[in-house]
Amino acid sequence: MYAVIETGGKQYKVEEGSNFIVEQNTDVRIGQNILIDKVLLLVNDNKESIIGRPIVKGATVTTILVSKKKGSKLIIFKKKPKKGYKKLQGHRQHLIELKVLSINLNK
Repeated sequence: MYAVIETGGKQYKVEEGSNFIVEQNTDVRIGQNILIDKVLLLVNDNKESIIGRPIVKGATVTTILVSKKKGSKLIIFKKKPKKGYKKLQGHRQHLIELKVLSINLNK
């Protein structure tokens, strides 16, 4: 069984027992359970699919926070020619790794 979920404006294909990395959007602790209810697609073991319009009613994905990390460094460089203006900035996105515990469908 797998599902396509939406979190942080991005879509992820997840299966039970798999890990995936998303952008951190709230203050959470390691070991905390996170319930995701924006399930866009659900496919069970019999290859029957349930497509949401836009989300599947009653479907949830239960995850647990495994670790926190930072993404790779992005360099932002701005320059205006002939004006002497240069600005250099860096950014690292805070990421969290989630493990899928279960995919549920309550009809």
